[in-house]
Amino acid sequence: MELAAVFPPLLGSIIAGFFGRWIGFRGAQLVSCAGVVIAALTSVWLFNDVALQGHARTVELFTWIKSGSFNAPWALRFDTLTVVMLIVVTFVSSCVHIYSIGYMEKDPYKPRFQSYLSLFTFAMLMLVTSDNFIQLFFGWEGVGLMSYLLINFWYHKASANDAAIKAFIQNRIGDFGFALGIFVVFYLFHAVDFGTVFAAVPGVAARPIHFLGFEVNGLTLACLLLFMGAVAKSAQVGLHSWLIDAMEGPTPVSALIHAATMVTAGVFMVARLSPMFEFSPTASAVVTVFGATTAFVAATIGMTQFDIKRIIAYSTMSQLGYMMFACGVSAYNAAIFHLMTHGFFKALLFLSAGSVIHAMSDEQDIRKMGGLWKLIPVTYVALWIGSLALAGIPLFAGYFSKDMVLEAAYAAGTPVGTYAYWLGIVTAGLTAFYSWRLLLLTFHGKPRADHHVMDHVHESPLVMLLPISFLAAGAVCAGLLAYSWFVGDGRLGFWRDAVLILPNHDSVGAVQHGAVPEWAEYLPTVVALAGIIGAYLCYMVWTGLPGFFCRTFRPIHQFLYNHWYYDILVDRYIVEPLLVFARGVWKLGNGTSLDGLGPRSLVGATQFFGQKAVRLQSGYVFHYAFAMVIGVVLLVTWFYVNG
Repeated sequence: MELAAVFPPLLGSIIAGFFGRWIGFRGAQLVSCAGVVIAALTSVWLFNDVALQGHARTVELFTWIKSGSFNAPWALRFDTLTVVMLIVVTFVSSCVHIYSIGYMEKDPYKPRFQSYLSLFTFAMLMLVTSDNFIQLFFGWEGVGLMSYLLINFWYHKASANDAAIKAFIQNRIGDFGFALGIFVVFYLFHAVDFGTVFAAVPGVAARPIHFLGFEVNGLTLACLLLFMGAVAKSAQVGLHSWLIDAMEGPTPVSALIHAATMVTAGVFMVARLSPMFEFSPTASAVVTVFGATTAFVAATIGMTQFDIKRIIAYSTMSQLGYMMFACGVSAYNAAIFHLMTHGFFKALLFLSAGSVIHAMSDEQDIRKMGGLWKLIPVTYVALWIGSLALAGIPLFAGYFSKDMVLEAAYAAGTPVGTYAYWLGIVTAGLTAFYSWRLLLLTFHGKPRADHHVMDHVHESPLVMLLPISFLAAGAVCAGLLAYSWFVGDGRLGFWRDAVLILPNHDSVGAVQHGAVPEWAEYLPTVVALAGIIGAYLCYMVWTGLPGFFCRTFRPIHQFLYNHWYYDILVDRYIVEPLLVFARGVWKLGNGTSLDGLGPRSLVGATQFFGQKAVRLQSGYVFHYAFAMVIGVVLLVTWFYVNG
C-alpha cells in the first residue's frame, strides 16, 4: 500500500509522456489522472493507519549509496507529517489533473502536459516521504526541474522562457545554501538519515565550528543554510519574484505550484527539521522575521495589481509567510494546519480564476471584466468561498488555521513573535481588502469588456466545475474537521513524534491554556471584516476613492505597484554589474589570455607556416630540381662532417 501512494503518478507520467501518440490525447489524460487518483485514495488509507491509528513506519526499498561505513538507503518514511502532506499533494493534484482535461482541451500537446503534471506530483511525493537529507535533496531538485518545464510549457512565448529561467536561477541560489547545509549536517553528525541526526541534536547543539574564518554555532549554521533553500522554494522575501512570474504557465500549473507542490516544500522542510530548529533559537528567530516580513510585503503589493492570477499569486506568498513565522515560533502543527487548509482554498481560487479566464477568452486584467456574476454563477460562488476562506472569515477553513497561527505568535511571548503577530494582523486586513477588490471588479458593476468578448462568456464545462466543487467543499469544511487533530485537544495523540516541540516553546499549547487575551483572538476577524467593508465602499459605493488615493499618494502607490522596486534594484545593482564583470572576464580572461595564448595562438601559427609552405609548391620543374640539388649537397655535407 505504501508504494501505491507514491509511484502511480510516476507510472502515469511515463505512459502519457512516452506512449501518448499511441494511446491518444484522451488516453494520456485518463492514465495520468488515474495515477494521481490511486495515490490519493491510498493516502486516505495511510492517513487513517498512520496518523489516527499510530502505525508510523519506514519502508526501505534498496541501498542507494554505500561507501565504506556511509550508507544512504532509499526509504519511504511514513509518519503523521508525511501522510498529511500526502493528502494535500495527491488530492489537490487529482483536482488539477481532472480540471486540465477541460482547460487544456485546445492545446496540441496535452500528453506532454499531463506527463509533466504527474512527474511534478511524483517529485513532491518523493520529497515528503524522504527519510534522509540526500533523498530530500533529490525530491527538492525534482520539483525545481519540473517547475521549470511547466512554467515554460508554452515555450514559444518569450515571457514564459524568461519566467522559467528566473525560477530556475533563483531556486539554484537557494539550493546552493541548501546543499551547503547538508554538508554541514554531515560534518556535525557523520550521518544524513533523519533518525540518527535528530537523536544526536541535543549533544551537538552547542558545538562550534569554523566557517569563513569565524567560529559559529554549527547547528545554527546548518539550520540557516538549509533555510536558505526554503527561502527560495517557498518564495520568502529576497528570493520571491520567481513565484509571481510563474503565472506565465498554464493556470493548472499555477494551482499546483501554489497550492500543493513546490512552494509548500520549504514549509514542510522546516517542520520536518523541527528537532534541529528547536535547539537553535537564532535560526527560529530568523525564520519568524522572514515569514512575517514576507506576509506583509506580499499583501501590500497585492493591493495594487490588476492581473487576476498575479493577485492570487501574491496572496500565496503572503500565506507562506504566515506558515513560516508559525514554524519560527514553534507552532509547526499550526503551520502544517494552515498549509493544509491553504492547499484547498488556494487551488480553488486559481482554478476559479482559470474558469474566469476561460470564459473571458484568455483575458486576465480585472479592469476589463465586470458584470460576470450572472453569466458564470458557479465560478462566482466558488470564488466567494475561496475568498472567504482566504480572508479568515469564521466557519471557513482559513479562519481556523490563520487565527491559530496568529494566536500562537502572540502566545510565544517573544519580541519576534510580537513582531509577527502585528504584521500578521495588518496583513489580514490587506488580504481581505484585495480579495474583495478582485471579486467586485471581476463580477460586479457594469461590463468593461468589449461586446465581442461578453457575447462569448460562458460557464466552464462539467469536467472543470467538478474539481472546483470538491475544493470548495474542502475550503468550507477542512478547518473545522481537522482542528482538533492538528491544534486542538487531540494534537498530541495525532502528531506523536512527527514534529518536536520543546515544552517551553509550545506556543499552540499556550493558546489552548488561555495565554491569549480575548481582544487578540477577535482582532484578526475584525480587521478582515474591516477590509471587506473597505473594499465594498471603494469599489461599489465611492468608486472614485481608489483613484483619489492613487493620485494623492502616487509615490507610495508606484512603490507598491512596482513590487517595492525589487526587480529594478536587483537588475541595476546585482544583475547588470555581474553581466559587466562576466563580459570582462570573457573578453580579457578567456578571449585574450586563454584563447589568445592557447588554441587561437596555435591555430594562427599553423596558418602562418602553412601559408609559407604552400609557396614551395610553385609547379615549375626547375624549382623542384634546384631543391633536389640543394638537398643532396646538404646530405653529403652532413655525412662529411660526421666522418
